[in-house]
Amino acid sequence: MIDNAESLLERFCRYCRVHTEAVEGAPTYPSSPGQLDLGRMLVGELEDLDLTDIRQSEFGIVTATIQGNVDAPVIAWLAHLDTSPETTGLNVKPIVHRDYNGSDLVLPGDPTKVLKPADSPELLKCIGKTVITTDGTTLLGSDNKSGIAVIMEAAAHLLRHPEIPHGPIKVCFTCDEEIGHGTDHIDLAAMGAVAGYTLDGAGQGEIEAETFSADKATITFHGVNIHPSIGKGKMVNALRTASAFLDRLPRELSPERTDGRDGFVHPYQIEGGVAKVVVGMLLRDFITAKLEEQAALLNRTAREVEQQFPGGRIEVDIKQQYRNMAEGMAKEPRAVPYAVDAMRAVGIEPKLGSIRGGTDGSMLTAKGLPTPNLSTGEHNPHSPLEWTCLEEMQTAVSGLVELAKRWAQ
Repeated sequence: MIDNAESLLERFCRYCRVHTEAVEGAPTYPSSPGQLDLGRMLVGELEDLDLTDIRQSEFGIVTATIQGNVDAPVIAWLAHLDTSPETTGLNVKPIVHRDYNGSDLVLPGDPTKVLKPADSPELLKCIGKTVITTDGTTLLGSDNKSGIAVIMEAAAHLLRHPEIPHGPIKVCFTCDEEIGHGTDHIDLAAMGAVAGYTLDGAGQGEIEAETFSADKATITFHGVNIHPSIGKGKMVNALRTASAFLDRLPRELSPERTDGRDGFVHPYQIEGGVAKVVVGMLLRDFITAKLEEQAALLNRTAREVEQQFPGGRIEVDIKQQYRNMAEGMAKEPRAVPYAVDAMRAVGIEPKLGSIRGGTDGSMLTAKGLPTPNLSTGEHNPHSPLEWTCLEEMQTAVSGLVELAKRWAQ
């Protein structure tokens, strides 16, 4: 393993403290100013490392090149600057637990938040190692600042060791991945890579080349508002209409009751009042065609509920988000086997898996750049109980260096 623990830890915590929470529905790109702040910080660090072609675009996307020292195909390493809006990322205070002993961890900012091996059994694999948690009041931001730190540390190692053979490597840090816009402004032609790797995965040694296909549904419930004192026969309460709609959705299609390769329909956001309610929903399945079945379910349920609430109206709007990356991975058959070889070279038996979600790699693969996803030690993402393991991030750095060597062979 590359001996870079303190540098990697300091780098990771520094990135986590920058508030980069994405904002759903924001009129700007990126959706939050903190993403630009972190991008500028990274530009300065990339300049200190003497990378070339360093740029932060008008859209906040940071790109740079690690010049190759052998003739080899161009590959890309990618991570995203933003964090999830599901839990606040303001004033993140990383807590470092050295030589973790396997006990429950009471998070000091909110003692009701307790990270337990009983709930997160992967903690037991980290006994004797360094675990980083939140203080319980925010998320940590390991998703995806672990990936950023891993890429930066791997770049630094290659620049310090010019004897390591590697081809040209494009570094790319994107914005607004968490709200489905991470690849909106990436110039793949300018990148010129044959394959990419997102560093945005859980645990250690996982290589993911298959994701959910995903659509987003916005369900708008139009009611009729009138003073409740004279509401009989006139009022149509959009809150009750939305409640009836959600109650009709099959329980077995919820994330709470699905795993493995099961798809789901997930209402994740609701706002409004008597006159109008808007519900945001996620549609997910590994088989892209099943998204059409989920859309049909929503439309059918909307028509049934409209009959139950005369005078009300329900609009169902569905937009495509991303597609299963497995469908485009065949374009570059070396991408996954080289990652497998790299993991084995650092003493980790790789686990080939499927993501019950998506990464920037989903859209990049659909756009023509096969992009598997690699582990960076992320655990419990989007949560106040989010945590990471320093040694797992170190392994990811070593794996990236070995991956660069594989493409240079």
